[in-house]
Amino acid sequence: MSSVIRSVPVTAGLVAASVLLAGCAALGDDSSGNGRRAVASFYPLAWVTERVAGDAWTVENLTQPGQEPHDLDLSIAQTAALEQADLVVLEEGFQPAVDAAAEGTDAAVVDAAAVVDLLPATADGHDHEHEGEEGAEAEDAEAEDGEEHDHGDLDPHFWLDPLLVADFADAVAEQLGEVDPDGAATYAENAADLRTDLEAVDEDYTTGLASCERTATVVSHQAFGYLSRYGLDFEPIAGLSPDAEPTAADLAHLQELITEDGVTTVFSERLVSPKMAQTLADDMGVTSAVLDPIEGLSDDTSGEDYLSLMRENLTALQQANGCS
Repeated sequence: MSSVIRSVPVTAGLVAASVLLAGCAALGDDSSGNGRRAVASFYPLAWVTERVAGDAWTVENLTQPGQEPHDLDLSIAQTAALEQADLVVLEEGFQPAVDAAAEGTDAAVVDAAAVVDLLPATADGHDHEHEGEEGAEAEDAEAEDGEEHDHGDLDPHFWLDPLLVADFADAVAEQLGEVDPDGAATYAENAADLRTDLEAVDEDYTTGLASCERTATVVSHQAFGYLSRYGLDFEPIAGLSPDAEPTAADLAHLQELITEDGVTTVFSERLVSPKMAQTLADDMGVTSAVLDPIEGLSDDTSGEDYLSLMRENLTALQQANGCS
């Protein structure tokens, strides 16, 4: 009996060790890149890092396709990868598990929140103010719901502004050059090429949304504020966290807005349930469509990239708002 009892922790230890070794073995694979590895916390950051680093680096995205990035919990292998990477790319406050793991790494770190000018976030995710007792209760409830995904006073979704993405790419190039001085000129050139692509997207949005029949745009959650500079007004059903629940006051406001402004479309999004948006659209007799916050890829978008998804979003906005 005693030998059986002793065998349990030994087996468990061997399993844990094998998992860690598997993660470390993956890190030691020099079959791609020059042995330098970057870890990025979710898709837009990984995409930029890949574009800027080029073939000289292997880039791992910690958030798997189809996974909502807010909900990321790191596996043992992912934590090992992060700790042994040469560069970690994250946005502080967006994924607490990554922030905590990055504190223990000796790698160079690019924090998007520190190198990009983030927009302020509204308190409840809506432009209108809650009033009276119902509003106070709604704010208390939302505060409780938002504890897990507390983004503070800033809106983290900067990547929906292509020019801010270009600024972020410059910061990535600078840090890559510090880690690998011999490749600094190449990284800077890659970032400049990426800026050209992003400026083209910016121009498409500027001209494509210059003349629209309406500007009010109802979206699933408060992820699209960075697109407001193109002249649209985004009204979210939920706040910064996509799993937040709207209050009765929120829904009444949106119903009034849809009626008064002639809104034709309520936008849901990928990676989270479309139920709230679909229900509101059905109740109001308008169309439901998808506007992608580009927080990650899904089965439907596995063949896409940031640039193509941004242009798909533009087409959807033009159709919804009668833009010419």
